[in-house]
Amino acid sequence: MAAWKGIRRRVSLSDRVKRLLARLEGRLDAAAILAGDAVSDGYAADATARGHHPLAVLRPRNTADVSAILAAASDLGQPLVVQGGRTGLSGASRPLAGEVSISLERMGGVESIDVAAQTMIVAAGTPLQIVQQVAADNDLFFGVDIGARGTATVGGNIGTNAGGIRVLRYGMYRAQVMGLEAVLADGTVLSSLKGLPKDNSGYDLNPLFIGTEGTLGVVTRACLKLHPKPKIERNAFVALPSLRAAQELLGKLRTELSGLLSAFEAIFPNVYEGTVAHMGIRPPVETGAGMYAMVEIQGQSPEQDNERFEAALAAALEEGLATDVVLSNSLREFNGLWAIRDGINDYLFGLGEMAGYDISVPLSRMGEFLDRAAHAIAEIDPDAVSFIFGHLGDGNLHYCVLTRRKEKIAEAVFSGIAAVGGGVSAEHGIGTDKVRYLRYARSDAEIATMRRLKAAFDPNHILNRGRVFEAPVPADEAERA
Repeated sequence: MAAWKGIRRRVSLSDRVKRLLARLEGRLDAAAILAGDAVSDGYAADATARGHHPLAVLRPRNTADVSAILAAASDLGQPLVVQGGRTGLSGASRPLAGEVSISLERMGGVESIDVAAQTMIVAAGTPLQIVQQVAADNDLFFGVDIGARGTATVGGNIGTNAGGIRVLRYGMYRAQVMGLEAVLADGTVLSSLKGLPKDNSGYDLNPLFIGTEGTLGVVTRACLKLHPKPKIERNAFVALPSLRAAQELLGKLRTELSGLLSAFEAIFPNVYEGTVAHMGIRPPVETGAGMYAMVEIQGQSPEQDNERFEAALAAALEEGLATDVVLSNSLREFNGLWAIRDGINDYLFGLGEMAGYDISVPLSRMGEFLDRAAHAIAEIDPDAVSFIFGHLGDGNLHYCVLTRRKEKIAEAVFSGIAAVGGGVSAEHGIGTDKVRYLRYARSDAEIATMRRLKAAFDPNHILNRGRVFEAPVPADEAERA
């Protein structure tokens, strides 16, 4: 008898799930099927909230296992939630009622690295930090970095098109993908791992699986683009008189440090002051300024690059764009300045339950949006407090609000985004949490086209159903259950 058959369940298995597990019993190894008390609570949650307990967890070892699982689930009409490191912030990997989890946690590891081509083939369950370390061990560099690097996996990063702190220099995750292997809902395997910089041989199917949050297929392996390892990394913390000054400084540095500028992070005053107080450290630059920025360069000519960086910041001080600057002069100082940026979330999480919006705003209209949002929030909740920081270099703001009127404030923030032509999710995806707000950033025609793609790739709607937009329930679902 299979181990799962005799396990006591907190939630009873449906007949359909029992049929699915019975069909897979001879195809997967014993460790691949978890049910009953063997399913830990961790599978029910992502980084922000807890969902429903999955009816079972399937843990494939390889692409063939994934293919078998999807083929069986599609045939039975059993909904699946695709899970990697479960560090998402929008609910894409958080189980809904009746779903079985397919976790890629056993599919990890770097398969190969081509130093000459500067590419790496890696399994989808590999944590980002492993990719970064293997690249560094080979005198190369991977262009994406996010705070959850130790847990977030390649497959999840691809599914959400992760961004992070260096999009200004290297682009979003899609810019790092040279090829993919993915499994469609019916079990069909698509493999394109050649890593060719140029290949116009018909349709490029890889982009269909990047940023689509596991709704069109399950990524199992990836060929990733690498870069030369920087010979110099240096950062600076800057106090500025205003947001406008920060935008002007960004523009100047883009020109004067062309090819060097790798990050430009904006931190609003109450966030900066609160974070350094929370960390119990001495503020590196003066408090009381109108805006703060973390600026980083990466280059290959240490002496020349240092001179250019220092000269550009000195000019900013002389011109009044900056009021105070501190530059790192050692690895310890470099990490210490980044620790302030990384410490923002710890500070904010300690303030209580907060509404958070991951938005993208055109730089030219950012001031207009902020004024509009502040006015609308004050009208809805005069006691609300906003905390804003983010990747100014690519127009991505993390707009957090301490309030009890989250839904109305969300509508105000997203309607403000729509008014300036922005996006409701810059890097975290739509998931389940932002489904109702997609209309603020995408037209009816765009959403209808997304639905057509979903129906074509997953006609039984088994993959991450209800993520990105509401998925129709198959007419025969009740009968199959």
